[in-house]
Amino acid sequence: MWTDLQREGLAIAIFALTYVLISGRRLKILPLNRPAAALLGTVLMVGTGVLTPEQAYRAVDYDTLVLLLGMMLIAAYLHLGGFFDWAAHWTLRVAGTPPRLLGYLILTSGVLSALLVNDTVCLMLSPLVVRVIVRSGLPLLPYLLALAMSANLGSVCTLVGNPQNMIIGQLSGLSFRGFTLDLLPAAAAGLFIQYALLRLGFRQVLAQARIVADPGDTPRLDRRQVGLALLTLAGVFAGFLAGWDLAWTALAGGTVLMVLARRDTHEVLKQVDWHLLVLFAALFVVVEGLNLTGLPGQLYERLRGLFGETATAQAWNLAWFAAAGSNIFSNVPFVLVAGPWLENFAHPPLMWKVMALATTFAGNLTLLGSVANLIVVESARGHLEVGFWDYARFGIPVTLLTLVAGLILLLAVAG
Repeated sequence: MWTDLQREGLAIAIFALTYVLISGRRLKILPLNRPAAALLGTVLMVGTGVLTPEQAYRAVDYDTLVLLLGMMLIAAYLHLGGFFDWAAHWTLRVAGTPPRLLGYLILTSGVLSALLVNDTVCLMLSPLVVRVIVRSGLPLLPYLLALAMSANLGSVCTLVGNPQNMIIGQLSGLSFRGFTLDLLPAAAAGLFIQYALLRLGFRQVLAQARIVADPGDTPRLDRRQVGLALLTLAGVFAGFLAGWDLAWTALAGGTVLMVLARRDTHEVLKQVDWHLLVLFAALFVVVEGLNLTGLPGQLYERLRGLFGETATAQAWNLAWFAAAGSNIFSNVPFVLVAGPWLENFAHPPLMWKVMALATTFAGNLTLLGSVANLIVVESARGHLEVGFWDYARFGIPVTLLTLVAGLILLLAVAG
């Protein structure tokens, strides 16, 4: 049907179309959201003969999808039990002063995002944080930035903290325990730097602000369900640290909760972000079509000299390259395309961690750098319009400083 050259051209064109539709806003002539755009790319890859149906099925990394599903199920039980409402309320009530609230919010979001998927944490916390901040008469912008940026920063230190880390965990075979120990210092330093920059940048606003209203009655907490979910989460992480299969350990935890929590599972399954699972499955296929053209390998051969020869030089150059690439192509497609290159580097296990660090921290560069950023900003649209520069004037310095500090710490610990 097609010559090899024509098939390669089709694959590149389909990948480019898919990327444009995923990265940009919905077009009037083609009003597709991100999962629908990725599905279009998948169907075009198979429909034009770039991939066979069997190749498309094999391209999907089901371990990543199962891992995401398992963590989302645990998060769903925490949400339905009122845990996220309680966490946001508790953070506001205990803080006492606006600057201290900023720090507590950063810590809460960062820790929760390390344990659960950062996008899910933002989805659950954002409406609650907006509600209590507005009710307390505080300025929204510093707290919105705190929530979004800390969700990205905190998520870097585990292989289940964000989608790209999940993919890196499956592709690299890194141990959960080793990954966490090496990246935990970078995450902690990142959260501290973020707090210092936001505290400095909003010093006048925070100094003048006062918590003028009580956050209200304590939200209802289903202690049995939340306790069971937290116990399950602890068991799942114990399994991760013991070296058990990440995907099936997470799914086992979610399934145990479905059996023991005594809650309508239809209600639970509605909380799962099926759109994200569809997006991932489709992206695996689209990127596989591109990989079969050999273009990513050819690109690496042209660029490999720029990365240097030593592990240290390669780490620094890869960090900047990955940070730029994840903002241009989005972090998940970038990891899928560039991940296979890392076996050719001097210290592949270290480079996987560098890629996780750079693609995660780079999500704070601009408003469009991370899905978590968009979730938080959209939740406040009725109260505050956050412009590109409103975000970038803090996002750029936070990204640069946390990336440099994080890489220094990572090289000191793991290099």
